Amino acid sequence: MSQPRLIVCTTCRAGRPLAEGETPPGALLHAALAAALGHPDTNIQLQAATCMANCEQGCSAAIAMPGKWTYVLGHLSPGHAADLLAYAAIYAASATGTVMPSRRPASLGRAVIARVPHLEYAA
Repeated sequence: MSQPRLIVCTTCRAGRPLAEGETPPGALLHAALAAALGHPDTNIQLQAATCMANCEQGCSAAIAMPGKWTYVLGHLSPGHAADLLAYAAIYAASATGTVMPSRRPASLGRAVIARVPHLEYAA
């Protein structure tokens, strides 16, 4: 069975300058997700990305799975880690990847920035 892939922008500065030596909020979000994924029953792949070009929308992540819509989420923080994993589980169970706002964790109700149709390429 395929797993959802959660891709997190680790260079995201959440729309603000960083102090010298400060860890980007996107890297903190990725670390929080990695720590939460330490459970053996979690069926989600976590991937880091450098700059998703969504800087005006704060910390960003995307979720993708073969044959499903890809969703880009924004306005995230490390405090959203548990809700992002809950969202990923609902996404994985959906036939198309669509997770209606009423089914999302409350903190992610308005987090969806964009969706992209699944892309399949023939060789």
